Amino acid sequence: MDNINKQNLLKQLPGVDHLLELIKKDSRFQGISLNICKSKIRSTLKNIRTEILEQNRVELSKNSILATILEHAAKDMENNLTRVINATGVVLHTNLGRSLLCKEALKNITAVASGYSNLEYNIDKGTRGIRYSAVEKIICDLTGAEACMVVNNNAGAVLLALNSIADEKEVIVSRGELVEIGGSFRIPDVMTKSNAILKEVGTTNRTHARDYINAVSDRTGLFLKVHTSNYHIEGFTLSVPVSDLAAIGRKHRIPVMEDLGSGILIDFSEYGSGAEPTIKQTVRSGADIITFSGDKLLGGPQAGVILGKKDIIATIRTNPLTRALRIDKLTLAALESTLRLYRDDKDVIKKIPTLRMLTDSYTNIKKRAVTILKNLENSPELSGKKNLEIKLKDLYSRPGGGSFPSLNLPSCCITIRSKKIPASDLDKKLRKNSPPIIGRIEDNCFIIDPRTVQRGEEKIIIKTLIKTLN
Repeated sequence: MDNINKQNLLKQLPGVDHLLELIKKDSRFQGISLNICKSKIRSTLKNIRTEILEQNRVELSKNSILATILEHAAKDMENNLTRVINATGVVLHTNLGRSLLCKEALKNITAVASGYSNLEYNIDKGTRGIRYSAVEKIICDLTGAEACMVVNNNAGAVLLALNSIADEKEVIVSRGELVEIGGSFRIPDVMTKSNAILKEVGTTNRTHARDYINAVSDRTGLFLKVHTSNYHIEGFTLSVPVSDLAAIGRKHRIPVMEDLGSGILIDFSEYGSGAEPTIKQTVRSGADIITFSGDKLLGGPQAGVILGKKDIIATIRTNPLTRALRIDKLTLAALESTLRLYRDDKDVIKKIPTLRMLTDSYTNIKKRAVTILKNLENSPELSGKKNLEIKLKDLYSRPGGGSFPSLNLPSCCITIRSKKIPASDLDKKLRKNSPPIIGRIEDNCFIIDPRTVQRGEEKIIIKTLIKTLN
């Protein structure tokens, strides 16, 4: 294409105002902001000009241009943060938002968000109140702690506690507990930002009580234990129980802090899900300060809970960082409703989605997998397709979220193998669905694990798979 033809094509391009008038009369654009349409008109015309100059385009019909504008404008009208269907089998999937909130929490969020609330108002006294009072008594009742406060996440809780207790002081930590959590955040880095001074003791696999004792100096401000909730070391290992460390701390008048990470209120060993220390057990062990997450094994919203001795909690509350890390009213509403369910151990497993999924039985999951499989096999669109193989397969789900790192949860999954559609392409197509369906790929098969599929989502999966695989 010579320069003269290029210039002729450029002159044929409709103007912005003309396209805008066409859009105003086009019912397909109903409900789409005119400002967005103007922006997409300009960007579309710019792209077409570039294609003409690079000799990649000669087709300039207005219908084609409008269709391109409509596609991009409609996408801009959608929310970036959207619901997805988690078919990966990873219960606490960090990338997919970790814990699902229970119905009680959602109801309370709506009530608090739709009107004013007593966030920092003491109704009984008619004076300013403290926002932590909404959950402090419940948490203390459930754990046996003296006092409690809540911030926006557990990393913030650890940062705040370290800065309040050990600013410019040495914090003694076992080398085997210098963990890295999601997003490449490391305990040593958090400690540096807190202005505490890291003092490592022991070795990667073995730390003795004497290692802590020998490291004590007049600069020691804290003993810190970090629960290795996102990995597990087996073999020739040794660590000091928090109860023993608490005894050493009392003798040397040094506070002991444990970062539990996930933090649980029920004993999962009763459900065959492995043994993890509960928050109540850690409180009884004598730790002065304990921190944990709200959106992992607790099954609530993202939050960082700090509980422990009254005098230390009082000190932490006066730290200026507290305001920067404070929890908002909607999170508090969700957290309170979640915590209240723990008062009845019988109902809590059923009512909190995370706990229900973690303890769901293989038998129940297989029933749901069979239902999905039969619907796919019996669909006229897929029957007789020789290039398509859909089967049940016993695989494992994972707790995720840095919890129970060695635990595999038996599950029955649907595996899909197509000679026409590679697993990676099927994965891509399902991710572009509305709502997106997120599965996993193993051995060039696309896997759907019903453990993390919520009630009612099976129908969406079946309908989408029939359409996509046909």
